[in-house]
Amino acid sequence: MKTFKYLMMMTLALATFTAGAQLKVGDKAPGFKLKNIDHQWVSLDDYKDQKGVIVVFSCNHCPYVVLYESRMIELQKKYGPKKFPLIAINPNDSTIVPADGFSYMVTNAAEKGFNFPYLLDDQQLFRKFGATRTPHVYLLKNEGDHFTVAYIGAIDDNPQDASDVKEKYVAQAIDALLAGQKPKVTETRAIGCTIKFRE
Repeated sequence: MKTFKYLMMMTLALATFTAGAQLKVGDKAPGFKLKNIDHQWVSLDDYKDQKGVIVVFSCNHCPYVVLYESRMIELQKKYGPKKFPLIAINPNDSTIVPADGFSYMVTNAAEKGFNFPYLLDDQQLFRKFGATRTPHVYLLKNEGDHFTVAYIGAIDDNPQDASDVKEKYVAQAIDALLAGQKPKVTETRAIGCTIKFRE
C-alpha cells in the first residue's frame, strides 16, 4: 500500500503542474533564447520588427497537439505575412516522454511540414509563462520595447474537428489587434495534455 501511494505521488509530481506565476493578459512577456530544430538559437528579441508573436507550448506525443498541428501551420501561413508569426515551444522532459526528445522534434517537424520555429524548452520557460498544457497559446503584442500578453488559452473551440469550429479564438484576437482594437475574448481554457517535467 505504501509503495502504491508513493508511486501515485511520484506520478502526480511528474505529470502535472499548477502554475504559480501564471501570466495575465496585459502582463509583460518574459524574454527567452531557445534552440530551434535547425540547431540555431531563437529569441523573442528576434521578433522586434513584428507586430506580435503567437507562442504555442506544444510537443510531439500529445493527441490534442496532433489534432492542432495543421491548424498551427495554417495560422503561420495566414498571419506570418501579417507580422504575427507562430513559434512552437516544447516544454516536455524527454526523460519522462522520450517521444518528445529533440531528435523526434526534428523528425516530426519535417514529416508534418512545419513552417514555423519549433524550440526546445530546456530552461523551463513554461514556468515563467504559467503554461500547464500542450497546446497552450500565448498571443503576444509588440509594444515597442517589449511584448505584452493579449490572449491566453486555446487555438479555437473544437480540438476534435477543425471543420466544425465556431470560435477561432487566436485568429479573432489577431484580427482585432490588426484593426487596432482589443480582442473581445482574451482568455479561454487550454485543453490538452499536462506538461511533463521533473522538479
